[in-house]
Amino acid sequence: MSGLLLVRNGRRAISVIGGGRRVTAALTGVHPVARRFIIDMSYSAHFMDFKGSSIPSSMKKLVVTKLSPNFREAVSMQTAAVPTPGDADLLVRNRYVGINASDINYSAGRYDPTVKPPFDAGFEGIGEVVGLGLSASSRYTIGDTVAYFGSGAFAEYTVVPAKESVPVPAVRPEYLTLLVSGATAYIALKRLGDLAKGETVLVTAAAGGTGQFAVQFAKQVGCHVIGTCSSNEKAGFLKSLGCDRPINYTTDDLAKTLRKEYPQGIDVVYESVGGSIFELAMNSLASKGRLIVIGFISGYQTASGIPSFRGGTLPAKLLQKSASMRGFFLPHFLSDYKEALGSMMQMFTKGKLVCEVDCGDLAQEGRFVGLESVFRAVDYMYAGKNLGKVVVEVAPPSVSNSKL
Repeated sequence: MSGLLLVRNGRRAISVIGGGRRVTAALTGVHPVARRFIIDMSYSAHFMDFKGSSIPSSMKKLVVTKLSPNFREAVSMQTAAVPTPGDADLLVRNRYVGINASDINYSAGRYDPTVKPPFDAGFEGIGEVVGLGLSASSRYTIGDTVAYFGSGAFAEYTVVPAKESVPVPAVRPEYLTLLVSGATAYIALKRLGDLAKGETVLVTAAAGGTGQFAVQFAKQVGCHVIGTCSSNEKAGFLKSLGCDRPINYTTDDLAKTLRKEYPQGIDVVYESVGGSIFELAMNSLASKGRLIVIGFISGYQTASGIPSFRGGTLPAKLLQKSASMRGFFLPHFLSDYKEALGSMMQMFTKGKLVCEVDCGDLAQEGRFVGLESVFRAVDYMYAGKNLGKVVVEVAPPSVSNSKL
């Protein structure tokens, strides 16, 4: 285990951990002078967590075994050894993991065609540090609560580089909403939206994981915000966020409503649906309007992953309105990530940002608890039933013995 064997001045020193203390004993007989949380090796070859309950030797995780946009077909639950953190890594016991529309793009191998199955699934998690390497211990200790944005989150335990971990005040699912969904809205609107006070902003799928943030950030700038949704309950939620004109497209004709109420057009569109909604949004742009494409969920479940689109006249439409269409993919904007996350966490702490979480309490089979619930949670989101960010509770707060 990297980082546990120390060599100083030619003397070999061994770190022995017990009862939350590190005892450093040199073979020359020098007594310990430092106390620090490192890795507790008193449980077999693995670790003891901060509350004294042993970490098991094996865990469950979700693995992509076949490339397919059908998540249930592509992904299987497997038992694997609990991973060992390297010198600069943390071992995190996941308490909550986030569900993203792009989970099935990942399972279909659309992001990196060179990666072949099997590979681990899941993008984001939050939990407690239960093990760590020596270098990582300079910033973290056993029991710290962290969130992270990286691959392999759909597991009971995940190794995360310490430098990519985000310290959070508590293991609350609301912090999880900021990692991908919140950051996408914050950075996309700031870098690509060029929002100005008084402009009209249309957010599609506005009551979803990222839409809820786009509505709030646009309102903070002083924009007039229109939000599309699929139920009266979601429309009510959007009103509570300050959305000026929620439109339930299952009862109202979206195209007619936009033409009648916004004849001058829309200045900025935050678009994640694709297909006919994308075409309508493009046709509704105002002069110098900006359409930000952050996704096209309506096509993800198809073989190609891309919804059909009649784009033959697109160049003419952009030219006629001096309009622009801009794509946004979060990994391309990681230089903005730290500032975005810090700003959003501060807003949430001050009560200035709503982070709505949907843990499936109203789902037919009940709350999403346990890693096996990820499959239901993905189906739930693609059925358009979620209000806010879909989150799965991997493990309950209280842990006893070797069981999660």
